[in-house]
Amino acid sequence: MSSSKQQATLPFIGNLLQGERNAITDVAGVTVGHRTLSDGGVQTGVTVIRPHAGDPFRDKVPAAAVVLNGFGKSVGLVQLEELGVLETPIALTNTFSVGTVATAQIRDCVARNPETGRALPTVNPLVFECNDGYLNDIQRLAVTEADYLQALQAAGADFAQGSVGAGRGMSSFQLKGGIGSASRRVSSRQVSSHGGPAPSGAPSGAPSSASCGGCHTVGTLVLANYGRQPQLLLAGHAVGDRLAALQAARKLPPEKEADPTEKGSIIIVVATDAPLDARQLRRLALRAGAGLARTGSVFGHGSGDIVLAFSTAYTVPDQVERPMPAVAMLHDGLLDGLFQAAADSTEQAILHALWRATPVTGRDGNHRAALAELLPASSLSC
Repeated sequence: MSSSKQQATLPFIGNLLQGERNAITDVAGVTVGHRTLSDGGVQTGVTVIRPHAGDPFRDKVPAAAVVLNGFGKSVGLVQLEELGVLETPIALTNTFSVGTVATAQIRDCVARNPETGRALPTVNPLVFECNDGYLNDIQRLAVTEADYLQALQAAGADFAQGSVGAGRGMSSFQLKGGIGSASRRVSSRQVSSHGGPAPSGAPSGAPSSASCGGCHTVGTLVLANYGRQPQLLLAGHAVGDRLAALQAARKLPPEKEADPTEKGSIIIVVATDAPLDARQLRRLALRAGAGLARTGSVFGHGSGDIVLAFSTAYTVPDQVERPMPAVAMLHDGLLDGLFQAAADSTEQAILHALWRATPVTGRDGNHRAALAELLPASSLSC
């Protein structure tokens, strides 16, 4: 089934407009690339998000992060919190590959800026992870520095979702998880003004795609690897018990997990073209947690749930000799529309990650069924 047909049958979350692609790359300048490794017990990869086409070490991007639950092994969060900027692309991978990918980011920065760590400051690599060890033989440390570079070079406005890149070996709600993305457009002044009937061919429940004057875009990408099936909510509908029955009826390969506790994670990356500072971006990142909660997550004990938000409205120069940008930030009183957009696009991105995933059999024959093969698309419509 093509992605356009999938899009047309899925419920549309909220009443805000979506962007042209309904993806994080609807925020102008943002691109995404994958490197997927799929060979028997190796089911893993790397996903890279570029905030702009230039060198973020030279032209840094305002950013902030929120740790909803800190069971994770990411790199770069301490300096990000202190300085409020990111200075490398954002990399996603598996838990044991964080060091390798961080090294690749450092080498890439040095190649672009040979005085990095000498006449120039050191670079702060930024890598997020989830544990794909159920499907991927994580001990093989299969991801290489070359894989990061391939994902970086592959970055574009159009990109695959589901069981690709860093999402290849991820699981959600005892189903196949992975990469998902969505976007929303919103007026900075009035959220409710953008409702309206859906045009012919639009996703079920989607508002009109008519011109949104003065809109800002919020785009979200998730690496979904979390959740317990009995808690799963899709567009507000509890479907966990039904899915369990469908899996049993299909006689799919049995799961080998016995521990019912939450041991997954989710990484959420929120981009916007709205002019926000790091403090405001942290507030925006926090609202992604509302969208995550709507899917049935309780931010379980063993789950690493981290949100990063960044703005493309301006960049911060690396050297004091270069002029700082003169930017009029949005007033805090105008942020509610962006907050809704972050929550809605997060929930939609998670739904996309589940629906666009394909089944994967990996390490020791462990298997994850895909939502689309179990639940007919028509039954997800609101």
